Amino acid sequence: MSDIFDELQWRGLVAQTTDEAALRRALADGPVTVYCGFDPTAASLHIGHLVQLIILRHLQRSGHHVICLVGGSTGQIGDPRPTSERVLHTKEQTAEWVSSIQEQVRPFLRFDGDNPARMVNNLDWTQGISALDFLRDIGKHFRVNSMIKRDIVARRLESEQGISYTEFSYQLLQALDFLHLFREYDCTLQVGGNDQWGNLLSGVDLVHAAEGARVHAQTAPLITDAEGKKLGKSEGNALWLNPQLMSPYAFYQYWLNTEDAVVIDRLKVFTEITPEELPEVERQVAEEPFRRAAQRRLAHEVTTLVHGPDATASVEAASAALFGKGDVSALDAQTLRDALAELPGGPAEPGQEIVDVLVATGVADSRNGARRLLGEGGISLNNVKVADPEYVLVDSDFLHGEAALIKRGRKHQVAARRAV
Repeated sequence: MSDIFDELQWRGLVAQTTDEAALRRALADGPVTVYCGFDPTAASLHIGHLVQLIILRHLQRSGHHVICLVGGSTGQIGDPRPTSERVLHTKEQTAEWVSSIQEQVRPFLRFDGDNPARMVNNLDWTQGISALDFLRDIGKHFRVNSMIKRDIVARRLESEQGISYTEFSYQLLQALDFLHLFREYDCTLQVGGNDQWGNLLSGVDLVHAAEGARVHAQTAPLITDAEGKKLGKSEGNALWLNPQLMSPYAFYQYWLNTEDAVVIDRLKVFTEITPEELPEVERQVAEEPFRRAAQRRLAHEVTTLVHGPDATASVEAASAALFGKGDVSALDAQTLRDALAELPGGPAEPGQEIVDVLVATGVADSRNGARRLLGEGGISLNNVKVADPEYVLVDSDFLHGEAALIKRGRKHQVAARRAV
């Protein structure tokens, strides 16, 4: 597809635009300068932010100029939440998160060579503005009756808690970002999640009111879970990009477990799949769903995008070992630790009889039940069959000295964890 807007639409990355025809023309005539803002309200970005980074990647590859804004000022305020007031973090904490997120963003975009992306922090142009100047120069362009009609603001006003003036003012701060970037870099397009539509419009309106210029906004659909809930921090179901908050193994498994009904849509959003490849993948999903080929490709490509090829190779080896007959002892300690952390289990120690371990980990409900399972050949220890009910665990059974993998049949897996 030669038209970048067509590609974004085909990939399911367009929900709303201020004027589709005008935006199409601007992108076709290009290059356009586009920005997306990321607020440091947590130590890590999550999957919703990844959608925006992917949009910026597509736009940069097609020759448009990309600005990545990490909000050192807006992060101190926080976008209004739908149900309750945000807890404000300290300036020092916000500054630390700004640095963390800036580093997290860099691998997704090109910041050198031809057409490099630009990283900015809105604290640089807001910290010197007095409250009086802000109200005179920015506030005068906003009408309260329009501001209170914004969806989240309206919902908060209807609640018992209401909304503070701090959060109510957030849309003015975000609008100021668009105005500043328009003046400084001729930025004429802002992208964001569909829940940001009201804030994006505030920026469009401010640029028009202050400069008489026409600029654009585009949102992407929100990524939701199986129940239709937005995946994000406010919902408590965020898929973090930081491996300290969500291990690469858990991240990979999430994508591997994608439902057939949505896997094609996820592939178009999160991978480099092309229209030419899609029919064969659709056929595999329809005719050979048990192979889960689409899910494996999705998990491989998204994990590689976020965590790199080495981490992906490690977690794929761990997944094959845990769910197949691979050599679990060959897995590195951290990957094994992450994988076993996802399993239920119980305590175990060297010198303990296997029947007692099976009971302690919930594999069997009694010692007699454990003996029966062993006699039926249904138990394996680190992917090696164990039939002897008198078997006693030894040090070498605990992988990297930490835990042993016990399987009952092909699907029931537990971790026998050694006390620290």
